[in-house]
Amino acid sequence: MASKRTKLAYSTDSQAGNDSRAEKNEKRRPPGAAFAVQGNQPVRVWLERKGRGGKVVSVIKGVVGPKANKQALLKQLKSKLGTGGAVKGEDMEIQGDHRDRIVTLLQELGYPAKKAGG
Repeated sequence: MASKRTKLAYSTDSQAGNDSRAEKNEKRRPPGAAFAVQGNQPVRVWLERKGRGGKVVSVIKGVVGPKANKQALLKQLKSKLGTGGAVKGEDMEIQGDHRDRIVTLLQELGYPAKKAGG
């Protein structure tokens, strides 16, 4: 049976080989912090019409994290806005022009959100 320990020859990562620190940080997170804000880049919200038959879609870009967190955040936004939407690649799309409401909801959740585009 192989040992779980591996010999690390060289790494530029300061956290390499130290998985216990990441596990401790996960345990410290409060239960209500399902949507952790990562990074200092603001989340951008703008409108798109191209390729949608003239229909307006609010696009949210810049949310960092795994797809499961994005889907959970999108579900929460959709329920508060009463609209549909989807996660497409790295972006989240919400049907309709809801830029102002999305920005205020994201700021309430702790995301540095800004309106972008015309």
